[in-house]
This record gives sequence, C-alpha cells and structure tokens, in this order.
Amino acid sequence: MADEKRMSYTEPRQRLPTFEEVLYRKTRPPVDLFNFYLFLQREGAEDVLDFWLDVQQHENLCRAYFKDIRKSGKTIKEDWPQFWEYARRRGSIYGNIVGAGASKRSTVSSGEPDAEKRPLSSQGHHSRPGTPGNMQTGWADAKDHHAYRDSQDPPRSGTPFSLSLGRRSTTMSKRASRAPTFIPRDTAITRTDLIASAERIFARYLLPSSDKEIYLPPSLRIHDFPLSSHQLPKPTSPDYEVESSALAQVPDMFHAQKEYVFRAMEQDAFPRFLRAKAFGNLTPVSALARLCVGLVALWAGLATAFALIFLDVKPKAKRFFLFIPFTIAFLCLVSHQYELDPILIFLNQSETTPFRTMDIREPYVRKLLMGRAIWVSFLIVLLVVVLTIIFWAVPGHRL
Repeated sequence: MADEKRMSYTEPRQRLPTFEEVLYRKTRPPVDLFNFYLFLQREGAEDVLDFWLDVQQHENLCRAYFKDIRKSGKTIKEDWPQFWEYARRRGSIYGNIVGAGASKRSTVSSGEPDAEKRPLSSQGHHSRPGTPGNMQTGWADAKDHHAYRDSQDPPRSGTPFSLSLGRRSTTMSKRASRAPTFIPRDTAITRTDLIASAERIFARYLLPSSDKEIYLPPSLRIHDFPLSSHQLPKPTSPDYEVESSALAQVPDMFHAQKEYVFRAMEQDAFPRFLRAKAFGNLTPVSALARLCVGLVALWAGLATAFALIFLDVKPKAKRFFLFIPFTIAFLCLVSHQYELDPILIFLNQSETTPFRTMDIREPYVRKLLMGRAIWVSFLIVLLVVVLTIIFWAVPGHRL
C-alpha cells in the first residue's frame, strides 16, 4: 500500500494540479506552493496563505501533543477531561486520535494524510520565500463586555484577503511578531505551547487592525482571547469556568476559519494562479516591459519601411531586412498579449519574479506551455512575413 501511495505521488499527472496538491507540496514548478505564494504576494494577499499555513502548523502541534499523551500511557480523558468532553459533544478534527468518537470535521484541508507520521518540525515549518465547521466561541458569549460588537467594527473588505486598513501596533501584535513560527520537536509539548500557538495566530491575523489582519465573515470572527500563554487556568480563579472552556476549544479554535480561507483561495486566487502559470510564463511587470519594447520596435520598423519606400532605395531587396525590427516588435507584442514568451518556453524557463526564471518541472504544464509556445511562434512568424512582404511589394516613390 505504501509503495502504491508513493507511486501515485511520483507518477506524472495528465491534468492540472488541484489546490490541495499545491498546498501539500505535491506539485513542481511553476505550479508549486512557492510560486503560489509569490503570486499572492504580487496581489498583496499573501497574509491569507500565511494564515492557512500557521493554522495547519497549530493543528499539527495539537496532533503531536495528543500522540505524546497516548504514548505516555494516559488517555485524553484522563489528561484533559474538558477537551475530551468538548470533542465528544461537539466533534473535533482530532476525534479519531483522542478516542472521543469519529471526526466530524474531516475535510480536504483538515490535515495532510501523512502528517502524523513525520516529525513535528517537518510538518509545521512552512517557509515563507468543505464548509466552515460549527465551532462556537463560547467564552465570547460568556464575556460579552470584552467583545467588539459587529456594529462597532470598522468597515471591512468584502473578500477574505488582506485588509487595506491602517494598522496600529498593540501589545498582543508585538508579541505575535516575536513568537516563533514553529516549536522544535525535541522539546516536550505542553498545553501552554498550544495556547501560545493559538494566541500568536489570533494576535497576528484576527485581532482588529493587526499587521496581517484578514477578512472573515461576522459568524467566524473571534473577538476575544481570554487565555494567557504564561500559565494554565487556575481553579481558584473567578474566571476559571470561562478560561477552562476556552482552553478546551484551543485545538479546534481556528478550523472553521481555516476552511473558509481554504475555499476562498480555491475558488478565487487559485484559478487565476493556474491561468498565469499553466498557460503563461511571464509576470505582469515583465509583460508590460515587453509591450513598451514592442511598441518602440514597431515604430522603428514602420519608420524605416516608409523611409525606404519614399526614398526609393535600391536595390529593393534591402527591404527584406525589415524582418529584424518586425520580429522584435511582434515577439514582444504577442508575448505581452498571451503573457507567454516562446523563447523562454523553448529554454524550459518560467518567470517567478520580474526577469528571474526557474525551470519548468511539472510535466503536464510543460506540455501545455510548449503547445502554446508553438502557436505563439507561428503567429509571430506569420505576422512578420506578411508585413515584410507587404512593404517589399509596395513600389518605391521618391518624394
């Protein structure tokens, strides 16, 4: 079975990759996670992918914590009865791990198939360069006087991508910027580590006016985080019930938001990414530069052509040299139109950032791009030949 699974990952696919395959690094350039991140970065929406990756890391951290408990000989019910009861009553993406019943929220973005078989540091260390579940933030209802009411929220974007509002620095946002992206697996994972991970995500992405705030619909917003990563809730605390309830929800806290972001990227950004990378190989800046060069070359070619005609330059065969500026012009103009440079494709190159390229390693994408490059080359040759012959055939007339 393992050999069959390994073969399924290495066999060339005869289709475009799915969004799930890109997220779990089962694709090759130019349709890999690195290029998708650069694509979102050009649109100023990389915070959405950062949020998904950080929540994925948080969930992997929780999985590792539960596995460590089971390896120690304890059950989740004995070690963390509040979470066990929460998972039994409301369901959890860790249901199969903690033994509180079948998972009720298992979707394509819930976790990598082999996530539990690898060390935590390899699961969660994401280099930077389904429907939402029914998780309820119960402690927010219990502490309404701490929550932001929707009527008091500032105007927000209608998309899940980065907000273009002014950011203000807060103590929690500063703490989020200092927090580590992942916890080394050689240290014992504790519940305070889980709280610190959740606190960092809340402060970085969900706190109003934070540096990387993302849009979420009102039903998915988390307005308050009553826990502290410095200590666990104490039974002697007057807010123990609220904090204990909040702590039980920490492992599943962001799963509904993660699902929403996953669907938003899958339906909005990912199709545009495939159009840009599977059917073209130029960045917008590079394509614009080619448009400018193409227009200048076309002007130079036409000016030279009319000069040869109205000066009646002999021999007439000299006009055939017009194919040089016309070739440059149409190569740049058609490349801009299709966002595809056939010369780069024939060299097996695709742009990552303006004027920087990498090898095309995804077989099916290489096949698609080669077909389009042949068509673009044919179109360029046709335009050059037609225009050159027209200006060659026009009789000279000295003014």
